[in-house]
Formats: sequence, structure tokens, C-alpha cells
Amino acid sequence: MTHTMEMLGKTKVKVKDENVVEVGEPKIKYCPLFDKVRGIKDVTSEAAAGNMEFRIEKHGMFSPRRKLEMGTFVGFGASESMMTGISRGIIDGAVTVCDGAGTVITANPQLIQGMGGYISGLTETDPIPEVIEGIKTRNGHVLSQQDARINQLEGAKWASSNGYSKFAVTVADANTAEKLRELEKEAGVRIMIIGVHLTGISPEDTGRLLAAADIVTGCASKHIREQVKPLVQVGTAVPLFGLTKWGKELLVERAKEVELPLLINTMPLPVLPEHKQPRPLV
Repeated sequence: MTHTMEMLGKTKVKVKDENVVEVGEPKIKYCPLFDKVRGIKDVTSEAAAGNMEFRIEKHGMFSPRRKLEMGTFVGFGASESMMTGISRGIIDGAVTVCDGAGTVITANPQLIQGMGGYISGLTETDPIPEVIEGIKTRNGHVLSQQDARINQLEGAKWASSNGYSKFAVTVADANTAEKLRELEKEAGVRIMIIGVHLTGISPEDTGRLLAAADIVTGCASKHIREQVKPLVQVGTAVPLFGLTKWGKELLVERAKEVELPLLINTMPLPVLPEHKQPRPLV
């Protein structure tokens, strides 16, 4: 079984039989999030491999031991926001991904966080029966048990055909986002499009994604930061941007659950202190 995830500055890491077997080159040198959470000062291939090994050992990623429940990893993350959105009735489900399962549709907020809190950019994965079974027992639907494929558009079609009427979908490209908007009209549903894993996105695709999405993460994207005109921003280093009223509603609702003190103020956005950003932006 082989799995590929892009993480820590979009470093491509391949895992086979719970071992890191291949590591690419990172696109950035510094990530404030991983410095804060894991103390990683220099983003290197070795750091990415080490972080992957940590996730396999501690969280059972890419293994039958995969933990499917966890606390919050960051105050404002995509999975944390979707978890809150379901708890508060803003959305009624989410189409997301999990290693060992591929695309997953669920209305279980704890499962959404358990799956998503550990994941960076999962690009391919093989089915792990124990993970799939764990998801099913927690009221998750695995789109394709036989091959664990990742297909967010097909996941959204399944959701719209199975009783979900206002659900979130995580996407990593503009094409999928635009097709989801078409599906929304055809199926008569509302889709909260959340753009994730956007380091290295091109200027043209950035414009298309920002036009289609409700929320995007800044990742280490130069073009997201340059083009975004958000209604709300949470975080300043690796921020999440709410682009629509619905996206804004979700992020403001999430803010209520963050236990640390909050500053709420009106000002031109985005706010991006230079010393806090990933380096270099790409």
C-alpha cells in the first residue's frame, strides 16, 4: 500500500507499509505554523520526513491504528471550522478526505476533526480496511471503498443525492470549485466551498478559485495574499479568509469556540505582518 501527501511547504512524501520511502523538495523554507506547533525552524526534506514519521507513530496515519478522533489542532483550521459549522447548524455535512479511505462524506463533527486535523495535502491513498470500518462506525460514508480514490466532485454528488442540502466541500483546485458551483445549481443544494492546500497556486487559478469559493486558506500562497478581498480574516500568519457572507458566518461562529482572547475590529483586509508569513511565498 502506498500513499502520497504534500506537507510542510508542499514537500511530496510517499509512505509505504508505514515507512517513509520517498521525499521531495519543499517549496518554502519556513512555516510559522509548524514552528509554533512542532518547533520546526527550517523546512527541509528531512524535517518533512521526520514530521511524517511523527504522524505515523503518534496518530497512526496510513496505518490500521489511525486515530479518528482528536481535539483541535489549530484554533482556526478548515476541519475545525467545519466541525463547528455542523455543531451550530450552519452546514449539515462535509465532503472531506482521509488517508486510507479517500473521499469521505459525514455529518459527524468529531469525525471531521479526527480525520482532517492531521492531514496536509493528501494526493493519493490506498484503502485500509480498519480505517474504512472506523469511519463507517462513526457515521461516515466512504465514497469508494475498493480504491480509496479522492474525488470531491463525486463526493458532493453523493451528498446531494443522499439528503444533504447545505454541506461543505474541501477543494485544492479551481476546476473542482467551478464544477461544484454548477452542481449546486443542478442539484438545488448549497455548497460551502473551502479552498485548502494552495501553496504554489498560479495567479490565474487563484482568481478563479477566489471567485468560486466561500473560504480559502492562505497557506504559503503569494497570489492568494495578493488577490484576496475577504469579508473576514482569521489568523495573520497562515490565515483563513471568508469570502462570502456564508463563509464569514462560519468563521465568526468558529471564533466563539476559540478559548483564547480575541480582537474583533474593522479594518482593510488582508492584514499580513511580514515577519509572521511563511518564507518564501510561492
